[in-house]
Amino acid sequence: MRVLATAGHVDHGKSTLVEALTGTHPDRLKEEREREMTIDLGFGYFTLPDGTLTGIVDVPGHRDFIDNMLAGVGSVDAALFVIAADEGPMPQTREHLAILDLLGVRAGIVALTKIDLVQDADWLALMRKDVENLLQPTSLRGVEILPVSARTGEGMPELKQALARLLKESPTRPDLGRPRLPIDRSFSLTGFGTVVTGTLLDGSLSIGAEVEILPGGKHARIRGLQTHDQKIERADPGGRVAVNLSGVEPGEILRGQVVVLPGTYAPSRRMDLRVRMLPDAAMALRHDSEVKLYLGAAETMARARILGADAIAPGDSGWVQFILAEEMVAAHGDRAILRRPSPGSTIGGGTVIEPHPEKLHRRFDAAVTARLEALDSGGTAERILQTLAGAAVTVLEDALQSAGMGPEAQPAVAQLIERGELLILSGDPSEPRDALVCSRAAWERLTGKMEALLGQYHREHPLRAGMPREALRARAGIPPKAAGPVLARAAAEGMLVESAHSVRLAGFERVFTPAQRQIADALLAHFAQNPFQPPSVKDCLSEAGEEVYTALVEGGKIKPLSEEVVFLQSTYEEMTERLRDALRTREKITVAEVRDLFGSSRKYILAFLEYLDAQGVTRREGDYRKLK
Repeated sequence: MRVLATAGHVDHGKSTLVEALTGTHPDRLKEEREREMTIDLGFGYFTLPDGTLTGIVDVPGHRDFIDNMLAGVGSVDAALFVIAADEGPMPQTREHLAILDLLGVRAGIVALTKIDLVQDADWLALMRKDVENLLQPTSLRGVEILPVSARTGEGMPELKQALARLLKESPTRPDLGRPRLPIDRSFSLTGFGTVVTGTLLDGSLSIGAEVEILPGGKHARIRGLQTHDQKIERADPGGRVAVNLSGVEPGEILRGQVVVLPGTYAPSRRMDLRVRMLPDAAMALRHDSEVKLYLGAAETMARARILGADAIAPGDSGWVQFILAEEMVAAHGDRAILRRPSPGSTIGGGTVIEPHPEKLHRRFDAAVTARLEALDSGGTAERILQTLAGAAVTVLEDALQSAGMGPEAQPAVAQLIERGELLILSGDPSEPRDALVCSRAAWERLTGKMEALLGQYHREHPLRAGMPREALRARAGIPPKAAGPVLARAAAEGMLVESAHSVRLAGFERVFTPAQRQIADALLAHFAQNPFQPPSVKDCLSEAGEEVYTALVEGGKIKPLSEEVVFLQSTYEEMTERLRDALRTREKITVAEVRDLFGSSRKYILAFLEYLDAQGVTRREGDYRKLK
């Protein structure tokens, strides 16, 4: 399945040409038929002489409906550019050509229509030359120019043959395993429910699949698929497809939303683009100015944050971070169109380089533009590394998606792993959805930050065993799901040591000052004087202070059993073993009997027994304890 889009000035015969190719007039609205003018997108299909089934999107040519035109040309294989032979290039001819050029459309054919109205061969030759000159500075330079008449049929066989050659030579859409369908039409059919249409990109859709509609996050299921009136089980990338959805109403879906598999894409309110301004743009793009941004079938107002300059003049290029009024779904490499809001005119276009920048960039930071340059011009491996540079640890699939890549990037991933530039913290890189990764440079920054944080914590709390794990994770900016793998690798590299709840630098040792040692020894002596009725937690904190007390707990000298009761570690171990011995000679024991066994008080013994219950050493049955 291949898809074409028409382009050209109003009343140059686009719809008539589509009807001659497909047998069906694409104007479907009553107003279009009454006014004899295309207002919204029209669709049709036909089979080329070589058997290629081809869809065609007919776009309006009037300047008042340029928004609809832009919704139809963003994801096609080639353009059928229509210029009437009796009039030649007109204003919308030039604007549509500029849009195709900004979108990077290189495959196309010019249909010089209405030749039945031109009797002068010299005039026709002049028109051909004018068109060649018009195309020369654009992406469509050198394409075939074919004179045709949709009314008489002259030139139509040659046009079909030329289209067959063109599409055969044009690359097909890759299957990246993450489909997205920009919605250009949504409606309801009796007995079927909600139907959406679009040109499928980046992957395949199958009947029964759960899908997500973004922005908005509504979930639905695919009930049916059609391509050009034919029911299919699976839709592959590059073709026009109608998707029958269950679970959503037509009124809940808008043109510009995107059908995706759940979790494969995320909408964004900002994105980084390389922008190219048209030489004849009506205005420069200035910092903090607002423009209309068109992407796929969607449009929104956007505020331009110019990077490295205060403006981009007509004919120039530059980097822009756009802040979007409404969320959009984009991937690396997508093309966008920029228009002045009022009076409306196309001023430039851009390529999405970073669809999900984490933060607002510093406008005059050379590192920001250097990274964007690398993302734009680097090879597959370099783009992966630059994408990873934006986040310390991430899921490999997320990084590949941000770089606009899919399964085809696996050789580059393997190369980066072999060179030691890409670290696998957990999972298997052949299963990108489950693999946590980090670039070597980002890892060194992250471990340097953790080392600094731990060093500062040890200086501020020299008697504590280490920094709480969650505090280190949060302050180092480690995602929660990555904390375990990150700390495990850092420990394996000998940088730190983990315990149940804390983390310390590998070389750290707690050392009491002479005054602190004296306080600690005095407290331990109080425990030894009456081991089974020792000082309370409150007494310990009052006598020794929190730092010394915590150090004794973490150092295994004393063992808290409740918020109030604490024993020497050695006393706790002695009591536990004596209780075990007692219960080996008798089946069960009461609190009073345990109290008498140690010559203690009920407060201490209850805390001791409840702690053993919680640890699974004993089990309470009524007034008795038994060994569990």
